[in-house]
Amino acid sequence: MGFFDKFKFSRLKEGLTKTRENIIAKVQKLITSKSKIDDELLNNLEEILILGDVGVSTTHQIIENIKVRVKQERYENSTELDRLLREEIQKMLLNGNGSDEAPFVISHTQKPHVIMIVGVNGVGKTTTIGKLAYNYKTAGKKVLIAAADTFRAAANEQLEIWAKRAGVDIIQQAHGADPAAVAYDSLKSGIANNVDVMIIDTAGRLHTKINLMEELKKIKRVLQKLMPEAPHEIYLVLDATTGQNAIQQAKQFTSAVGITGLVLTKLDGTAKGGVVIAVSQELNIPVKFIGVGETIEDLQPFDKNAFVNALFEKNEDI
Repeated sequence: MGFFDKFKFSRLKEGLTKTRENIIAKVQKLITSKSKIDDELLNNLEEILILGDVGVSTTHQIIENIKVRVKQERYENSTELDRLLREEIQKMLLNGNGSDEAPFVISHTQKPHVIMIVGVNGVGKTTTIGKLAYNYKTAGKKVLIAAADTFRAAANEQLEIWAKRAGVDIIQQAHGADPAAVAYDSLKSGIANNVDVMIIDTAGRLHTKINLMEELKKIKRVLQKLMPEAPHEIYLVLDATTGQNAIQQAKQFTSAVGITGLVLTKLDGTAKGGVVIAVSQELNIPVKFIGVGETIEDLQPFDKNAFVNALFEKNEDI
C-alpha cells in the first residue's frame, strides 16, 4: 500500500471503531471463552451478529455456511472461527468497485454520465453529493450539480456551499420550481457544455400532496427524453446509524426507482456498521461508497476486502 492507501485504510479502520467493538471484539471474547466450535458457540455468535445489525436472514445464512464448513472441512478449534467468520462476511458483500480508480472512470462515450441521488431527508444526501463531486473533480472530470430538491429552501444553500468547496458548477432554480424541469434544464446545459458527470440532488420528502416516489419517477422520465439511457446510476443514500430501518428504506426506493448502488453514511458515528453486510446481501445491490468521517475526503469507494480487513484488524496493527 502507498501512503494514500494506508491513510485511507487508517481512516476506514478508525471509522469502523464502534462497529468493531460492538461485533468483532465480542466475537473474539467469545472465541477465547470456549475451546471448541459447538452449537452453543454458534448460537452465541448468531446473537452477537443479530444485535450488531447484520440482519436476521443474513446472520442465519452466515451461521449455516459456517456449520457446513465445520462439518465438511472438520474444523474443531474455536480459534479457527475468526477466519471462518471473516471469509463468510466477505462472501456476503457485493463489491461495488473493483479498484480505487474504477468508480471515477466513465465507460460510455455519451456524456454526461448522469447520477441521480435519492434518499430520505437527514441521511446525508447533500454532503454525499458534495464529496462525490469533489472525487470526480479530483479525477479530472468536469462536474455539474443539479439542485432538484426544490421543496426545501435550505437544501439549495447547503448544496451551493458544497459545490464551491468541491470547485464545481451548480444549476438551481427558484424554491418550489418543478424538480423534473430543473433536472431537464441541467442535463440540456450539461450536454451543451460537454460536462463529464452530472449529479442530481432530489427531495427526500415533499411538502405537497404529490407522492415522492412518483416525483422521482417523473425526473427519470424527463431525463430520458433528452438521453434515453439516463440516469446511468441511481444511488440511494442511507444513514448507517439507523441500522435495520435503512433496509426498509432501501426496499421502498428500490421498488419505485430501481437503485443501482448504495451509499452508507455516518459509519464513524455508529456501532451498527453491520448493516452494510445486511443491506448488500438482502437487496443484492452493491455498496458503492461509504462515509467514514466529516471531511471532503471521507467518502470512500467501497472495497469489500478493505472493509472486512478494517473490521477485523486489532487496534495495535496500525
